[in-house]
Amino acid sequence: MRGELAIAASGGQNIPMFRRLLFCAFLALTGCHHNLSPQDVSVRGLVPPLAFTMTDAATGKLVTAADFRGAVTLLYFGYTNCPDVCPATLYNLDRIETLMGPDAARIKILFVTVDPHRDTAPLLTQYVRLFGANLTGLRGTADQLYQLARRYRVVFSVSQKPTYTVTHSAAVYVFNGKGKPEFIIAGLDTSMPDLAGIARDLKDVAQE
Repeated sequence: MRGELAIAASGGQNIPMFRRLLFCAFLALTGCHHNLSPQDVSVRGLVPPLAFTMTDAATGKLVTAADFRGAVTLLYFGYTNCPDVCPATLYNLDRIETLMGPDAARIKILFVTVDPHRDTAPLLTQYVRLFGANLTGLRGTADQLYQLARRYRVVFSVSQKPTYTVTHSAAVYVFNGKGKPEFIIAGLDTSMPDLAGIARDLKDVAQE
């Protein structure tokens, strides 16, 4: 693996600033969405449909978006050694599923590791099991990861020198059962996210 991996839609490396700019850009393009939680921003027509080829960490098999057709699919990028953002986000997604009741059965969460060098298949599988049964850990080659990150304007970097450092954007992308984009969820790593509102928005998509 290369000593340094990085991708950024804007070419910048300031992850928090990029997240704020991306969030504001989505707001400007989509206008007001009174039916969505303040943490959910519509991306209908702004990002491409769900498409990828990666390896399911639990089975070792190649999977594509077609394998998740019919489910409301949530796409999230992170890594198992993440000290705070990833576990907080995944924990809150699990709480949101609880609030959704029976509709949570239609949810599939895809956790794409941006650090496959350290996130081996067994480790990634063990990690995702900590956050519920609807979570699938995905690993990819460098090319597969780059292509997927570019497709959804996701920012991440992995630097092994002088110390091993990983950064990544933290938005969760939501796609409906046909693989079409619905909205992004921002700020699930904050102290008081709008779990009830996000659960309502996901239920609306699940019941379409």
